Amino acid sequence: MGAEGAGRVQMAAARAAVAGILGRWAPLAARSTGLAARCCGTQVRAPAAAPLWKPKALLWGSAPGGGTASVLSSVTSLLPSILHQPARTVTYNSIKRGKRKTVKAVIARFLRLHNGLWVRRQAGYKKKLWKKSASQRKRLREFVLCTRTQCKLLDKMTTSFWKRRNWYVDDPYQKYHDRTNLRL
Repeated sequence: MGAEGAGRVQMAAARAAVAGILGRWAPLAARSTGLAARCCGTQVRAPAAAPLWKPKALLWGSAPGGGTASVLSSVTSLLPSILHQPARTVTYNSIKRGKRKTVKAVIARFLRLHNGLWVRRQAGYKKKLWKKSASQRKRLREFVLCTRTQCKLLDKMTTSFWKRRNWYVDDPYQKYHDRTNLRL
């Protein structure tokens, strides 16, 4: 197909797109203003629940499988997995017992000290260590205390079972559980 043929195909695609838009919106305008009846002398009926926009096939060829390829249709199939964010919300009433449930992601990522503070690891402490300097790797190995707002939120996401005091043998966090002169 030469340049003239490609131009004809593009013009036909443009005409189809304009016709699709006009076919969708002209009946709505005609109903509200009566414009179509005055201009054309005929009454235009509204199509039944037509989509506002439909992906068109690519102009420059077809897919290897025989059907026409559409970039949009291949991307939209990926969108739900990309746009879906994980939800770690609290279950207020469980199905079996009707009790509040703990968010397990909190228990896996954080440690609650008995004084109410929560401790977490520095973000990225396991990622791409080969490209980080020794001082940066040392800083990433350190623990971080959560802020007051974060501590309140994490307390809401856990039940009283996780807030009770535990006595472990050789607990490395023993000296951090009780703090004096600490405003929270």
